[in-house]
Amino acid sequence: MAQTWHDLLFAHWPVPISTMRKLVPAQLELDTWDGSSWVGVVPFWMSGVRGRGLPALPGASQFPELNVRTYVTYSGKPGVYFFSLDAASRFAVTAARTLYHLPYFHAKMHAERHGDETVYSSVREKGEAKFCGRYKPIASVKLRAPGTIEYWLSERYCLYTVHKEVVYRGDVHHERWPLQDAQAEIELNSIATAAGLDLPGSDPLLHFARHLDVAIWPLRKAGK
Repeated sequence: MAQTWHDLLFAHWPVPISTMRKLVPAQLELDTWDGSSWVGVVPFWMSGVRGRGLPALPGASQFPELNVRTYVTYSGKPGVYFFSLDAASRFAVTAARTLYHLPYFHAKMHAERHGDETVYSSVREKGEAKFCGRYKPIASVKLRAPGTIEYWLSERYCLYTVHKEVVYRGDVHHERWPLQDAQAEIELNSIATAAGLDLPGSDPLLHFARHLDVAIWPLRKAGK
């Protein structure tokens, strides 16, 4: 698939390894930084969603999405593990659940840009998973170097999921993240709690990216 991500916020908090270990499938090894696992809440919107080489589907190619994620490795390859992915497209939710075995949920969502600021809201159709806030960049774009926490959090080129005890990997390709330091006012955030995660009271680590073109390969079994 091909798609473009827009107005993306990375909001990250450290979480105890013991807490994260209970929530991530045992087949996946937790990836940690500075003695902690990390959870990311990632609101954005996407456009141009289509099969590679195919035209975009009318009414199903542009919509907001909101992810809750952590970081894992399998056979030494770092990647992302998703606790939830909320999307405003029923077609995308059904397709991703079927083809990628990912925990997608349909939600009523809204993303709107006011100057540099993005105003974002999401209410899951079923349950109490909600997110409401506004965010914006506060510095120029800076490509982060290997060995920094920003690089470790963002420069990951596959996702993992476990289906019927089997580990699957979906490879992802894109240019380096054009990250900017960010600020955010998060008014409501129960999206992580819905996944069983209690976020700490500390301020999150915040980064922003205006847009990024992405290619995603089909899911396949992850070999040892």
